[in-house]
Amino acid sequence: MSTTAPAPESSYGEVFTRRWVVDVLLDLTGYTSDRDLADMHLLEPSCGSGAFLGPSVERLIASAKSRGRDLSSLRNAIRAYDVQAEQVAHCRQVCRDLLKASGATDKLALTLATHWVRRADFLLPGVEDCAADVAIGNPPYIRYDDIPYDVAGEYRKAWTTMRGRGDIYIGFFERCLEMLKPGGRVGFICADRWMRNQYGAGLRELVANQYAVEHIWTMHDVDAFEAQVSAYPAITVLAKKRQGTVVVADTTTDFGSSSAFALAKASQDDAFSEFSDIGVTAHRLPHWFAGDELWPTGSPARLALIELLNDRFEPLHDTKTGTKVSIGVATGADNIYVTKDPTVAEPDRILPLSMRCDLASGTFEWQGNYLVNPWSEDGSLVPLDDYPLMARYLSRDAKLRERHVAKKAPHSWYRTIDKVNSDLIPKPKLLLQDMKARINPVLEPGGHYPHHNLYYVVSETWDMEVLGGLLLSRIAQAFIEAYCVRMRGGTLRFQAQYLKRIRVPRPDAIKPSVAKSLRAAFRKRDADAATSAAAVAYGIDPKEFEIAATP
Repeated sequence: MSTTAPAPESSYGEVFTRRWVVDVLLDLTGYTSDRDLADMHLLEPSCGSGAFLGPSVERLIASAKSRGRDLSSLRNAIRAYDVQAEQVAHCRQVCRDLLKASGATDKLALTLATHWVRRADFLLPGVEDCAADVAIGNPPYIRYDDIPYDVAGEYRKAWTTMRGRGDIYIGFFERCLEMLKPGGRVGFICADRWMRNQYGAGLRELVANQYAVEHIWTMHDVDAFEAQVSAYPAITVLAKKRQGTVVVADTTTDFGSSSAFALAKASQDDAFSEFSDIGVTAHRLPHWFAGDELWPTGSPARLALIELLNDRFEPLHDTKTGTKVSIGVATGADNIYVTKDPTVAEPDRILPLSMRCDLASGTFEWQGNYLVNPWSEDGSLVPLDDYPLMARYLSRDAKLRERHVAKKAPHSWYRTIDKVNSDLIPKPKLLLQDMKARINPVLEPGGHYPHHNLYYVVSETWDMEVLGGLLLSRIAQAFIEAYCVRMRGGTLRFQAQYLKRIRVPRPDAIKPSVAKSLRAAFRKRDADAATSAAAVAYGIDPKEFEIAATP
């Protein structure tokens, strides 16, 4: 039993899973009543209200009954945990009711339920280390920042994959994997952010080195839970064995129980290669990805494209070509630092600012926003005494001094969170807006500084319009779709960590005629023409990799 106080009750992160999702996960992990489940050990690390535990017990009882086993032989078949006493009591009652309905005495039902369901923090010492054939569930969704500092420290000490500012489900993955028997499986319905974010690097590396990916079904828009939540879930099945083939599935809002069960059944056939049904397309991939790199997603053709280009070309962000991908300036108080009135500070403290609204037409059309800039060209803060206009303007709002960055260094209370790099101002920049359905690079010719809501690309060697043509293409789009964290409705995140994954040819390796076509396509905002020209530059056939224009 854990003696450490859990997070406040409002932060337990429980999300109730629909029954069909539970049954599909039990099928995928091999916990089916046609097997002798009494000889297996099932682990439920966060049983909550019993959404997974109840159906698991039903299958266990059915398996035992079909084999003439006495229910008393099931003592070690299940182990479930939760930190909340009321949830433990509820789940024990669920187990007792199912057992008594199957003929168990009150005493046996109480004994088994008490033995199966325990109150403990699964991520802390005190959990019985029983090797598991199957670990199943929907681990809690709680950010590290939302749990007590000392508890978070204990978690991180115990589970090395819990890095950065992630979610505690990372620890649930690691501990469940550690407890598997050879051939055992973990099956979770869980957020897939760890597959494509930095905080998941440790877990990805652990899986790549010691375990195998069997299924990843992306279900961002699927009604998988009893309540509406923004969890961006995926059905994920990992196994303690050598890596083999992997079933990947992309789903839409129409995906439901009938398609899910059909896919689960089809994937059991060794001859399975692809599958399509209402709300889902799925494929069997021959292998998975190594190391702690971000895990791409997509069809076999798209993944083959990513692998090919990763092998043949260098990344967009490259010191050898002087090409940099980054994000604009964060102020910490946009309502003060961003203004349309250039008279609020001295002229050399007023810097034209590029923002999302400037990109709306597809070409750069500045809407007249300025940054009140407290930074000198050498990267130091300018003395306020030298700029009375700016000093008077910034002193109007006491909230500036209340910011964390100001309290940390009171003498520099008037600083923006990020410094302004004056060398960036005159450079031509390709600007990209985060959270869009399509990649949309826009050229800012120089003279403006990008705001934090924009990512930018600058280069010492590229013709920026030629590079813009490459980034406008569906080849660049394919990289973002493969690596980025998707939002609901198919919106993509065009963050620096994903933009840096895009591979590009060397600038001097692009033939002048191809460069001319890329430049023209970029100027016309013609993604089809950009894709055709980019395909020539990369030396690939767009049709082979599913990036050709649709008729």
